[in-house]
Amino acid sequence: MERVAFLIEDTGNRLGCLLNPETFVIERVAGVRPRRSAGGPVTGRRLPDDALLFTGGGVTRLKLDLLFDVSIAGSSIATEDVRELTLPLWNMAENGAQASRPPRVRFVWGKTWNIPAVVEAVAERLEYFTPEGSPRRSWLRLSLLRAVEPPGNERSLVDEAEPPVGLSSDAVIHEDQVRVEQVRGGRNADAPSELLDGMAQRYYGDPRMWRVLAEFNGLEDPMRPPPGGVLRIPPATAAGRE
Repeated sequence: MERVAFLIEDTGNRLGCLLNPETFVIERVAGVRPRRSAGGPVTGRRLPDDALLFTGGGVTRLKLDLLFDVSIAGSSIATEDVRELTLPLWNMAENGAQASRPPRVRFVWGKTWNIPAVVEAVAERLEYFTPEGSPRRSWLRLSLLRAVEPPGNERSLVDEAEPPVGLSSDAVIHEDQVRVEQVRGGRNADAPSELLDGMAQRYYGDPRMWRVLAEFNGLEDPMRPPPGGVLRIPPATAAGRE
């Protein structure tokens, strides 16, 4: 499973979850269709295929199998009911009467995937209910349609991702400013290990500051801290911030 995030453009909410990369499907439908006239399709007895009309554009579709769990860090929504994490994606498929355009969401995965899209379809299976009936885990299947900017306002799908924030070379950090915290989860399947971007969101309010934690702790694999281990958390001034 890989950690990904969805950024809701209208609200600014960040939804963190896990992606099963073995079932990640991306497909492209070209902008062509059978040519038609007032009397029906344009065809001919000698043609091996129907005549085609080039319409331009096309459709790029992403099909994702996702895991949302209230114990997974990295979302800007804190809740004990996993439906509050998945509800924004459901709402994007409602197409309310007040909407003048379909709402957009950004699919962000690592440094190479940053895709603006609209929700085409969503379905989920809920698990791990509390005694009050609140589900804590959701297996969600999501279908997205890529929604790029109109001509003349193109933006890179990769370069637009905000770069990570690292340690400042001239930062002065006193030992009494450093916190020691245990990495959450990772002990069993019900408690996935917390990753650095989620910890940076929790301690600094900015997931891009994961590099500060990685550099300060000298981690060999910065995106996979030791489950159940401890990390030293420097102050935000370590990145040159107030």
